[in-house]
Amino acid sequence: MVLVNEHDEVIGQAEKLAAHQQGLLHRAFSVMLYRKCGEELEFLLQQRALDKYHCGGLWANTCCSHPRFGETPLAAGERRLEEELGVRIALREIGHFVYKAHFDNGLTEYEFDHVLVAEYSLTPQDFNSSEIMALQWMRAQDLAQALTLSPKTYTPWLAQVYQCCLQHI
Repeated sequence: MVLVNEHDEVIGQAEKLAAHQQGLLHRAFSVMLYRKCGEELEFLLQQRALDKYHCGGLWANTCCSHPRFGETPLAAGERRLEEELGVRIALREIGHFVYKAHFDNGLTEYEFDHVLVAEYSLTPQDFNSSEIMALQWMRAQDLAQALTLSPKTYTPWLAQVYQCCLQHI
């Protein structure tokens, strides 16, 4: 993993498990595909596979992961979107945020997260089931309500990805 400081400047590398065990700040990206239905925005969410190392079974943005060393977040996002969902599309970066979340299994996500988006209207059918249990489109207003009423159903970073999308799409 690419270790960074609070300004997203590279300061080193670490193995994925070690970075999460030690709570080291590292570079990540979150992809959100969206579509417009009339005046409303809808977002494509994924339900993470149960055997993910954290947040298994929770709903998240369309795709998220970590760039390889020397790979830009944009290139990494496009690569992982194709690997996980079979979708080839150009993404654009709309913002970033830093967050930290501690999990029951002792791991910590401490990420400088780049938010990447693209407009897309289809529902991928041939997704990678080792990464994703299910996909669903959700209206922006319904997602806002769900994040408030049942936050434990969603990953800890999704609310910030959602807010970034609302501000920049």
